[in-house]
Amino acid sequence: MKLFSNVKGDLFGGVTAGIVALPLALAFGIQAFSAVPDGASMGAYVGLTGAMLLGFFAALFGGTHSQISGPTGPMTVITATLVSGAWASSGGSLSEVFISMALAAIFCGLFQILFGIIKIGKYVRYIPYPVLSGFMSGIGVIIILQQLYPLVGGSGSGSMVDQLAGLPDAFGSTNLTALLLGIGTVVIIYLFPLITKKVPSTLVALIVMTVISLFLPKGTFSVIGEIPAGLPVPFFANEHVSLEGLNWGTILIAAIIPGLTLAGLGSIDTLLTSVVADNITKTKHNSNQELIGQGIGNAVAGLFCGLPGAGATMRTVVNVKSGGRTQLSGMTHAILLLAIMLGLGSVVQYVPLSVLAGILLTVGWGIIDFKGFKDLVKIPRADAVVLIVVFLVTVFVDLLTAVGIGMVIACVLFMKRASDLVEGGYSSQELTNFDKESPWDDEHGMPDTVAHKIYVQRLNGPIFFGTINKFKEVMQTVPADAKIVIIRMRLVSFMDQSGLYAMEEAIKDLQSRGAQVLMTIIQPQPMYMLKNMKLIPEVVPEDHTFPTFEACTEYLRNQLNK
Repeated sequence: MKLFSNVKGDLFGGVTAGIVALPLALAFGIQAFSAVPDGASMGAYVGLTGAMLLGFFAALFGGTHSQISGPTGPMTVITATLVSGAWASSGGSLSEVFISMALAAIFCGLFQILFGIIKIGKYVRYIPYPVLSGFMSGIGVIIILQQLYPLVGGSGSGSMVDQLAGLPDAFGSTNLTALLLGIGTVVIIYLFPLITKKVPSTLVALIVMTVISLFLPKGTFSVIGEIPAGLPVPFFANEHVSLEGLNWGTILIAAIIPGLTLAGLGSIDTLLTSVVADNITKTKHNSNQELIGQGIGNAVAGLFCGLPGAGATMRTVVNVKSGGRTQLSGMTHAILLLAIMLGLGSVVQYVPLSVLAGILLTVGWGIIDFKGFKDLVKIPRADAVVLIVVFLVTVFVDLLTAVGIGMVIACVLFMKRASDLVEGGYSSQELTNFDKESPWDDEHGMPDTVAHKIYVQRLNGPIFFGTINKFKEVMQTVPADAKIVIIRMRLVSFMDQSGLYAMEEAIKDLQSRGAQVLMTIIQPQPMYMLKNMKLIPEVVPEDHTFPTFEACTEYLRNQLNK
């Protein structure tokens, strides 16, 4: 879609996304600087700067036309750890904090550009669902635990173990005013959509609770404080940065690993959001171009002391549903944030920190994959183990380590499954391919009165984390006007949690289009999964599954002749 082909929708979508992005940019920035005493104003500045610069350049150069980029939960968690470490190791030097964050963001951008050039984007699709579920849920828990401190008017830093250990003391000295402001924020965010969804509830909560706080005694709760006014300046010209006496070699080396971590997490976060945008807009993004765009955006943001980020799912969905379709929407969102930064900095300083904590509590809660945890006792034990291990390592060890461990475990378990299936008599072709073209032998006898009214979708091979993208492509070939769809599963030997959720999504999409879905010859393991997870009978009724194709066509003949 050309840049100016949807101006009205893009402008409205961009403005709406920018309004949603404002409180999140402030909150994520302040979270990143939570280890720095009186660092709220600096955090607000880097959050707004990152959202503005990354949002503009990622939209301009990226490969997902409707995507909105900015600070996100995963990226902020890593940045907060980096800032905390730099502050502690330097003995409280703001220069090293800003330089370390800036260089890590620049390295993040350079790595992402490299990822795009060597076309590594396509490999993100092979991350299993349990790994993503445990990873995202772990991030959600981290965000919630970190925000409990400012919610009660305190501050906390260090590892998750340290923060958990410090919670009793924090709650023991609760600032009741701050707590009530934070709780009021959460209540508004969840209840205001019952009145209308046209206005972002996070913005309403931010404005309402900030206005209320203005009538409360000053000094009884913490606020952001004055943030720097004017256009962002490069990190080496920042008023908090002094370049004298710094060990640049040590600082550069120390920024490389966090930069690589940010690049990896940001790429995963971004491309998952790109898939969401594709599903809504029925378009197809360019993964490698998107990584290049994100890389340019993060590098520029880092140069100007902006918080690194990624494609933001909620802001992207808001943009798309408000009419945004091209890069112009993302650029508009960034320009709006610039205007806010230049004109409303004096107003933003009065926002209570507990209000922003309330906003981030809802963000963390929304990130947790409750569906994945609810299904733990139903999914294969191997998938459950992967999800739990990744979740625990994410919370208590390290995010990138969690993904790496999860991928290794998932791959080893799949190799075991594949070996078992081959030993059970399945050919390697049956284990790797989908056949969606040639009719199978038992379909030649289908009566003409039935054949022209249905669409047969043939599946060949297991549906697991390594094949779900191919499976989705195959399911998208079903004609939009198909009224009856038969999914043939004779050669589907295995389904894991990723495959099960992909199947559920595909079936519900067909049903939303008005198609009746029938399933035939389901092998024992997939049947167990489908029944155990209630897809049969809650999504596909029991009487719409058949042991043979002949039984299915006989059912259709009887139904169509009524």
